[in-house]
Amino acid sequence: MAAKTNLTGPDAGWGRRLRRFLPLGILVLGLVLFFGLGLDRYLGLDALREHRQWLQEQVAARPLISGLAFVGVYALVIAFSIPGGAVLTIAGGLMFGTIWATLCAVVGATLGATTVFLAARTALSDLLRAKAGPALRRMEDGFRENALNYLLVLRLIPLFPFWLVNLVPAFLGVPLRVYVLGTFIGIIPGTFVYASLGNGLGAILDAGGHPGLKIIFSPEILIPIVGIAILALLPVIYKKIKARKA
Repeated sequence: MAAKTNLTGPDAGWGRRLRRFLPLGILVLGLVLFFGLGLDRYLGLDALREHRQWLQEQVAARPLISGLAFVGVYALVIAFSIPGGAVLTIAGGLMFGTIWATLCAVVGATLGATTVFLAARTALSDLLRAKAGPALRRMEDGFRENALNYLLVLRLIPLFPFWLVNLVPAFLGVPLRVYVLGTFIGIIPGTFVYASLGNGLGAILDAGGHPGLKIIFSPEILIPIVGIAILALLPVIYKKIKARKA
């Protein structure tokens, strides 16, 4: 009977290190390939304007496949921390309309954020904890008091960068179900505003309108802009309320 092989010593340690840094390697490789292949040129408003007709034709011909593809792309963008989520949401509003774009973007963003959360929790906690820096300590008390409520606040009000809020809950032991629920619900309002902006642009262009100075006064554009302004003011309001309570 063949002897059982049991890896110990340096070989076992190398295997553990390899498993630990494999998620980091995948994330770094994906980010390098993204910029190395020049794919970042597709995550801009110019590219959206150029390919708008083709995108809408694909949605009309294959709505289900187009929706799934959009969710997949959105999840990858968030998982690799690629800048461009806002542009993608606007593109979704132009392609699918406000409601469906919001749903697809929220699902994609939640999947991508959960991927980062799991990678941080299982393999990269020390490295990413160092990357988070002092901001991590400022979040600790809030998460310890009430993880779900505090996560909802951080998702609704952009007090910290989105990528940082993806990571910190993993370091502080937030349960996966709480993280997924807080992320899914918390990003709906902001996503809805940006999807509405994309839908408004599409509606005006479909009606034969031409973007100009007067475009900002149309309800399809003005309402989402007011929503974005409110979102931008939320951190200021929140800090003032918190200061008064203190």
